[in-house]
Amino acid sequence: MRWCEENSVDYVLGLPKNERLSGEIDLQLALAAAECEATGEPARRFKDFLYQTRTSWSRERRVIGKAEQLPGRANPRFIVTSLSADAHEGRSLYEDVYCARGDMENRIKEQQLMLFADRTSAEDMRANQIRLYFSSIAYTLLAALRRIGLAGTSFAKSQCSTIRLKLLKIGACIRVTARKIWLAFSQSYPYSAEFEQVLSNLQSACGPGPPALAPT
Repeated sequence: MRWCEENSVDYVLGLPKNERLSGEIDLQLALAAAECEATGEPARRFKDFLYQTRTSWSRERRVIGKAEQLPGRANPRFIVTSLSADAHEGRSLYEDVYCARGDMENRIKEQQLMLFADRTSAEDMRANQIRLYFSSIAYTLLAALRRIGLAGTSFAKSQCSTIRLKLLKIGACIRVTARKIWLAFSQSYPYSAEFEQVLSNLQSACGPGPPALAPT
C-alpha cells in the first residue's frame, strides 16, 4: 500500500478481519441481523471509516466494512482503499469494483478446472500451448452459448460443467438422410423445455434453422 501511494497507484485490497475491525461494524451487524431475521433473506450494511494498525501501517487509511448477515451466520468483510469517499461511494466500491475482481477469478477457475486448462504436462512447450488454445476456444464457445443461447433460461448463469453435463453431454439417436440430420432425444430427458428454448434463442440470433427438436 505504501508503494502504491508513493507511486500514485490507486488500490482496492481485501483486509483480513480482526477484533478491532469487527468492533467498528457492531451496530451495522446488529441491524443486518435484525433484517435477516425479519425477512429470512441475507441482509447487509456498510460502514466507511478510517483505520490504522498499531504497528505495521505508517498512516491511517480508508476502510469499508461490509456487515452481512446470512441465515445462520454473520459474514463480515473489509477492504482498504486509496480512493476517496467523495469520488467513490463505499457500497459501490465493494460490490461493483472489489467483487468484480472475485468474479474474474471465478472465470479463470472455470476454465482451469472445468475445461482442463491446467493439463499442460507435455514435455514440449508447443504441445502445452495447443492444449491451452483448445481450452480457451472451448471456453469462448461456451461463454457465447451462455450469453446468447441460455438467456432467459434456468441455465443463464450456469457454469461450464453444468452446461456440458445437462445440455451437451446427453444421449440421442442420430439418423442421417440425404437432406437432414435427425436427432431423437429420450422422452424422459428432464431438460427438454430448456433445450428447445436454447435452440430457439440460437436460431433467433443466427437466422432460421431446422425445426425445433421433438422428443420420441
